[in-house]
Amino acid sequence: MSVIQKIRDKYAVVIVVVICLAIVSFLLQDAFFGKSSLARRSTAVGKVNGQELDLSEYQRRIQDEESAARQQMPNLDEQTRQYIREQVWNQFLNEQIMQDQYKKLGIVVTEAEVVDQITGKNPSPIVVQQFTHNGQFDRQQLVQVVQQASSNPQIREQLHNLQNYIAKTQEQRKYLSLVKASVYYPKWLAKQQMEDNSKTATVSYVNVPYASIADSTVKVTDSELERFIQDHKQLFKVEESRKIEYLVFDAIPTAIDSAAAIKQLLTLKAEMDTVKDIAGFINRNSDIKYYDGYVAKNEAKVPQKDSIVNLPVGSTFGPYYDNNLIVYAKMVDRKNMPDSVKVRHILVASGPQGGLPDSVAKKRADSILVAVKGGADFKALVTQLSDDPGSKETGGEYTLTPSSQFVPEFKDFALYGTKGETKVVKTQFGYHVIQIMDQTNIGPAIKVAYLGKAVDASKETNNAAYSAASEFANKNHTPAAFEKAVQEGKLAPKVADNVRPMDFVIPGIGQSRDLVRWAYDAKKGDVSNVFSLDDKYVVALLTSIRKEGTAPLDDVRPQVEAEVRKHKKAEQIIAKIGAVASLDAASKSTTQPVLKAEGVSFASPFIASLGFEPRVTGASFNKDWGTAKVSAPIEGNAGVYVIKVDSYQAAAQPAQDPATVQAAYEQSIKAMLDNQLFEVLKKKSDIKDNRGKFF
Repeated sequence: MSVIQKIRDKYAVVIVVVICLAIVSFLLQDAFFGKSSLARRSTAVGKVNGQELDLSEYQRRIQDEESAARQQMPNLDEQTRQYIREQVWNQFLNEQIMQDQYKKLGIVVTEAEVVDQITGKNPSPIVVQQFTHNGQFDRQQLVQVVQQASSNPQIREQLHNLQNYIAKTQEQRKYLSLVKASVYYPKWLAKQQMEDNSKTATVSYVNVPYASIADSTVKVTDSELERFIQDHKQLFKVEESRKIEYLVFDAIPTAIDSAAAIKQLLTLKAEMDTVKDIAGFINRNSDIKYYDGYVAKNEAKVPQKDSIVNLPVGSTFGPYYDNNLIVYAKMVDRKNMPDSVKVRHILVASGPQGGLPDSVAKKRADSILVAVKGGADFKALVTQLSDDPGSKETGGEYTLTPSSQFVPEFKDFALYGTKGETKVVKTQFGYHVIQIMDQTNIGPAIKVAYLGKAVDASKETNNAAYSAASEFANKNHTPAAFEKAVQEGKLAPKVADNVRPMDFVIPGIGQSRDLVRWAYDAKKGDVSNVFSLDDKYVVALLTSIRKEGTAPLDDVRPQVEAEVRKHKKAEQIIAKIGAVASLDAASKSTTQPVLKAEGVSFASPFIASLGFEPRVTGASFNKDWGTAKVSAPIEGNAGVYVIKVDSYQAAAQPAQDPATVQAAYEQSIKAMLDNQLFEVLKKKSDIKDNRGKFF
C-alpha cells in the first residue's frame, strides 16, 4: 500500500497530463482523419480559375453524355468513353472560362431574348433546324410544342434544354461580336505593307555553309545548352508527361493451340455437312456470323477467293487461315443477278411512327403508281409526295449491289425485277413505288457460309508468357539491370513517349490505363510489376518524368546541341570573314563562290535558291545598305551569308488600294478568332487537371 501511495504522490500530475494528451490526440485524429476530417482527401477532379469540378458532378455529366450516346451506339467501347470524358472536361473548361469573360464584360442574355429567339418573328437557326420538315419551317408545330410543355413534363424539360442552349449560344455570339469589333488594322500599316510588297530584289551573295565545319570540332557544354533553353523557353514549353520503355510478352498461340482449334473445327464441320438450318448453325457455332445475302462473284473479298467462288452448291473448302481464324467455307447458293442496280422510289410512310394508316398509305401508293405509268414526272412526285428525306435531293434514286444493306423486300425487287419495271413494294417503313432504271453486269452472285474459329492461346501458353514476364520483372529491378537483360536476351523493347495523365491507350499495347497510372505514381528508373493487358504481359521502365513547364535538357539535347553548335560555327565563320569590303573579298576569305538569287520578296521568308532564310530576306530590303553597300555577315539557317542587292524590280501583283488590304487583313484575323480565341483564353487561365488521380 505504501508503494501505491508513493506513486500517487509522485506521479499523479504526470498521469493526468498523459490522459489529457491522449484525449486531445483522439479528438485531433477524428478531426483530421474521420468522416468530418479537416484534411480529408480532396474530391476535386479539376479546377479552373479557382472553380472546382467535383468528382461526383464530373461522373454525373459523363453518365448523361454516355446515356445520350447509347441512343446512337448501344455498346460503347473504351475509346468512345475516353472521348466522352474529354468532351465533358472541355465543356467544363468552356463554361468556367467563358462565364468569367461574360461577367467581366457585362454580357447577359435576358429571358425575353430567349423567348424571341424561339417564338419571335425571326427565330434562331437552332429552332428553325429543329422544326423544319420537307425543307419548310413548321411554325405551327413549334407553337404546339410550346403549348404542350405546360402539361407534359418531358416536353417541358426538352424545351428548357433548348432555351439553355440558345442562351449560351447568344452569350457566345455577343462575346465574339465584341471581340471581332475590336479588330483593327491601321490604314498607314496597310500602306506600308503595300509598299514593302511592291518590289522584289535581285541579290548576289556568298554563303558559307555550317556543314563546312565538322561537328566534331565544335564542343558544346551543358551550361551552354541550359543557357540556350532558358533564353528560348517558348520553344521548349511542354505539358506534363511520362516516357516509358517496355517489353511485351505475347501469349501467342502455339502449334498445339492451333491443333486443338482444328480438331474442334473438324467436329463442327462434320455437323455442318448434314445440318439443314445452316444460318442457325453458323450463328451458334462460328466466330463469323452468317450473312443471309448474295455477293457478286467479282466483289468477294476473302482469302482463297478463287477456290471459294467456284465451289459447287453444297460443297466446302478449307480449312484455311483468315488472320487469327481457321475457316471452312460452304457454298450455300448461287444466282445470276446484276452487280449494280439503279432505282428510284417514292415512299408513302405507314404505321405507328408518324405514317398514314396502312389502308390509306396503300391507296395513295397505288394512285402514285397509276400516275407514274401514265407518264407523270417521277422527280416532281418525289419532291411533292415522298416521305424518304434521304433521297429527295437525288430524285428518289439509289444504287444497290447484292451486298448493299437495304430492307429485303426493296432489295429483292431491285435485284430480281426487270429493267424498266415499276411496282408497289411494302416494307417495314411503308409502301414504296419503285422503278428499276438500270441493271448492269448480270452475272453469278454467291451466298457463302463461313464456319470460323479463332485460334486462342491455351491456359498453358498464357501461363508460359506470364511466367517469362514475371521472371524478367523479378530479376531486373533497376534501369541498369533492365537494359543489360534486354541486350543479353536480344530483346526488342518499345518506347512510349509523351504519355499524358489521362491517356487510356498506349500505341502498340491498346487499353492500358493501369500502366499509365503506374507511370504517374512511380519514380524515374522504377521497373514495374507485370501488367496483364488482353493477350499481352508488359514490364515497363519509367525513363523520364516531364513536369509542366520547360523541357529538361535530357529530353531535348539533340535539338539544342544542333542549335548551339550552329551558333558557335556562325561565330567562327563571322570571325574569319572579318570586316567586309566587297563580295569578292568575302569570297576569297572563305573560298566560296559568289552566287545570285532573283525574285526575293519581303512578303516571303523563302528564297527559291536558299530555302527558309528570313534574315536574308529582311537584309535584302535594309535601307541602310540599299544597292550601294555590302551587308555585314548574316547568321542564317543553313550558313552565314554576305549579300549585296544588285537591283530592285516592281513586283507583279494585282492593283490594290489600302482599304482593300486593310479589310482583307481584318477579315483573316476575324476568321481565326472562331477557332483560336478559346485556345488563347485557355492558355491565359489557371487550369489544374487532377483527373488522373481518380481514373
